[in-house]
Amino acid sequence: MDNNYSQDINIAGGGNLQDWANLNKYQKNNEELMEITEPNRVVFMGNSITEAWSFFNKNFFIENPFVNRGISGQTTPQMLIRFKSDVVNLNPKSVVILAGINDIAGNTGPISIENTAENIISMAEIALANNIRVFICSTLPALDFPWSPGLNPATKVIKLNKILKDYCKKNNLEYVDYYSFMSDANGGLKVPEYTSADDLVHPNKAGYNVMEKIILKALK
Repeated sequence: MDNNYSQDINIAGGGNLQDWANLNKYQKNNEELMEITEPNRVVFMGNSITEAWSFFNKNFFIENPFVNRGISGQTTPQMLIRFKSDVVNLNPKSVVILAGINDIAGNTGPISIENTAENIISMAEIALANNIRVFICSTLPALDFPWSPGLNPATKVIKLNKILKDYCKKNNLEYVDYYSFMSDANGGLKVPEYTSADDLVHPNKAGYNVMEKIILKALK
């Protein structure tokens, strides 16, 4: 599974120039969902961490009115492009945004922490303008990237999360803090509790269990 993540990240990060944001990935399913009225629909927007959630616990999405719109390897500029088609057009009650780690990894090129935060904030503001309740999640801790080592992401994640938390506090939005429950003393995702030593970025089943408890409490 970990090797597949790395391959997906490289493919999505490099991008298909004809569909850089991968708008086609969920197009058919989006069209189907738009025909179904679900007053409590929640869309989870994200990258591979969100996409793989369905692999580790598909019932989390089947048993709840939750829609997974994660795409492996994606950065916030790509998510911002597809936010209307993959979130707004589905007319959800709420959106859960978990993003930023692939920006720090430079998957689609260099980008500042501030610009990453602005992209996440832009998604939030688009949602709010469409009467969608917003949950901004902390970026998960990461000590290193196996596919792009040596970038020292731990301190950058802390900086990004501070910007997001401050924005949520200032604008009375929900900040979902996964980070505090899942980070070790060095600012990494806890090994082996929540990820493997050869991954360091993607949660394992126990990690997703923690995330589920946190987000379900927030959504109530």
